[in-house]
Amino acid sequence: MNLPKYITFDCYGTLIDFQLTRTTIDILGERANLVNLHDFLIVFRDIRYYECLGPFQRYSDLLRTSFKKAMDQCGLRYTNRDGDALVAAVPTWGPFPDTKPVLDQLAKHCKLVIISNAEDDMIAQNVRNMDVDFYDVITAEQARAYKPTPPIFYYTLRRLGCDKSDILHVAQGFNYDMMPAHGLGWKKVWINRNNRPGNPEDYGPYDELPDLTGLPALLGI
Repeated sequence: MNLPKYITFDCYGTLIDFQLTRTTIDILGERANLVNLHDFLIVFRDIRYYECLGPFQRYSDLLRTSFKKAMDQCGLRYTNRDGDALVAAVPTWGPFPDTKPVLDQLAKHCKLVIISNAEDDMIAQNVRNMDVDFYDVITAEQARAYKPTPPIFYYTLRRLGCDKSDILHVAQGFNYDMMPAHGLGWKKVWINRNNRPGNPEDYGPYDELPDLTGLPALLGI
């Protein structure tokens, strides 16, 4: 694979250890015993996804709205403290162990960019937690749109002043990243940290790695 000018990364789940499930369970506390927790987490996940497809709202508001809708749907009592605690937890999450060493190596050869379903204030601390030299950090707040919708990807091209052929997109999220990147013709690498089944027939070609450590070799670095 030829070296791209830019490598764009999803942040949460790809670079940052996305601890939303653990955080959600902690916030629910004893209320978690009142529901089928597995089903609740699926409902919460699906609501977050569909909220990304609707009118733009800040990510902190999206989290609060989704959490409340999931709890309402499953018969749990939601309070504003629940949403506040969820939002406050996100900036505390740190990187996976492979993130900094691999990205430090890649930064010697390519410009590294984040494309994240986040807002600027929230992700700033996560970026500091990584201690990596990013060329740019692009958020849904800036684009006024979320992945998997095309506008945030088009916004990225305009902001970087480049063509899609200049970019390799690297992400863990299949629905949020791999599927829209395929539709837009971006080159892509799936970081399948959770060993989930992919779909190369419909959304290939893409390279698949279990984590970031194989990315430099894939790029011939």
